[in-house]
Amino acid sequence: MQRPGEWVLLADARARLLAELAPLAAVDTPIGDALGRVLAAEVVAPRDVPPFAASAMDGYAVRALDVVDGTATLRIVDSSGAGRPSTRTVGPGEAVAIATGGALPGGADAVCPIEHAVADGATVTLTDSLVPGAHVRPVGSDTPAGTAVFARGTLLGPAHIGVIASLGVASVQTHPVPKVGVLATGDEIVSPPDVPGPGQIYDANRPAMLAACRAAGVDTVDLGMVADDRGALEAALVAASRHCDVILTSGGVSVGVADHAKEVLGHLAAGAVQWMEVRIKPGKPFGFAVLAPSGVPVLCLPGNPVSALVVFELLVRPALHRLAGRPGHPRRVETAVADEALPRHADGKLHALRVVATTDAEGTVHVRSAGGQDSHQLRALAGANALALLDDGSGVAKGDRLRVLVIEPDTVETPAVRP
Repeated sequence: MQRPGEWVLLADARARLLAELAPLAAVDTPIGDALGRVLAAEVVAPRDVPPFAASAMDGYAVRALDVVDGTATLRIVDSSGAGRPSTRTVGPGEAVAIATGGALPGGADAVCPIEHAVADGATVTLTDSLVPGAHVRPVGSDTPAGTAVFARGTLLGPAHIGVIASLGVASVQTHPVPKVGVLATGDEIVSPPDVPGPGQIYDANRPAMLAACRAAGVDTVDLGMVADDRGALEAALVAASRHCDVILTSGGVSVGVADHAKEVLGHLAAGAVQWMEVRIKPGKPFGFAVLAPSGVPVLCLPGNPVSALVVFELLVRPALHRLAGRPGHPRRVETAVADEALPRHADGKLHALRVVATTDAEGTVHVRSAGGQDSHQLRALAGANALALLDDGSGVAKGDRLRVLVIEPDTVETPAVRP
């Protein structure tokens, strides 16, 4: 048996993978569907926001020169509400009752807040001096017409959607959310209601990968399972390439006699197939290729469930984000303190230990082991919210500082550092 591929550092493996991928072609996207997508073209304001001078307070629209001495009694001649502007022009000694967001009537140049006004029937007494522009939102004070509001490459959140809607823009150019096909391979796996036979186990990788993809914000296609058969695997990949933007496989990438992914991809790939042994544990075997003629990338993950999920975090998730137009950075990495010894042995690899991260009152991140660290022990990974990144050596002692990649960001709230 030959080795699966060359030894490659994690950063180099990630760089090679991202270099082969480009964001999916832009599509016109209604803003109601644009949340979480990346802009493929800048958004330019077609009009001023606000489009008219508006009140920033509930109060009275007046002429500032009528209130120069700090007090004045004025006649209330009309009202101006949101969407119901006054048609009166404010003259000397006059005021228009106005609501927040109401259009400033002609002749008025300031607003006296209601807290500094005492109304008495048809008049109002103002108790605070004003200057022109007081409590007024000028035309275009949020966004002037012609402003480049958001640049290409912006990841759209709720506030971005609100801004775009305020401009009267109904749709934007975005990169599509990738449609990811997930395929499990192997004679040893079955799914319910089938009952495992001798030497067989239930398939955990495919459900886990489908869930990981959805958690990463991409669409999924369940491609099912394929036995260890060259023809069946080739047919499944060709069929999936017709309706998927990327295909993930698990299993069949190591050195076993039934590991057929290398041969099949070598036949289907548009160019060179990159097989490598990434210097990480778990998750060493990894490969990727681009299918011809579809151009659909295939990413091949190891068969052990923990290995597959670790490789997803370190390599696949950044790749999916690249296809969606995002930078392709890995999750944030924190500096943490080990609350217990985290030993390892020297083997030339980066070890990704499954750990539980917590923060103390000062905001310092602390980690402890989540349990069993073997590549088949999936339950420990389910209890982890971070991966401790241990460089080659003997590990860390209790109290030592280490790097931690957070896989459940909401549970660790500290400033981020780049790996």
